[in-house]
Amino acid sequence: MDICPKCGLPIQACVCGEIAKTQQKIDVKTERRRFGKVNTMISGFDDGVDIKDIAKKLKMKRACGGTVKNKVIELQGNHKGHIKPILVNLGFDGENINE
Repeated sequence: MDICPKCGLPIQACVCGEIAKTQQKIDVKTERRRFGKVNTMISGFDDGVDIKDIAKKLKMKRACGGTVKNKVIELQGNHKGHIKPILVNLGFDGENINE
């Protein structure tokens, strides 16, 4: 039986990931790039969450391309009004998401 080093619970009952998600302060903003292209930048993630998995789910839900650079998720296109409901469904606190 494996024990989580952070919370001391068995791995099957570990709640560290869920607690980390509710404490994140996430900022969503748009940024104009070269040739007038718009990117949506999602920042504020800490080490307690899998940022690559979140980026993959966001890209799949919004049907767009994107990447992760320096703990910031970059999505191609303007998705500013659509990101908050998706992040809430993934377990993040809606009050801590600034758009």
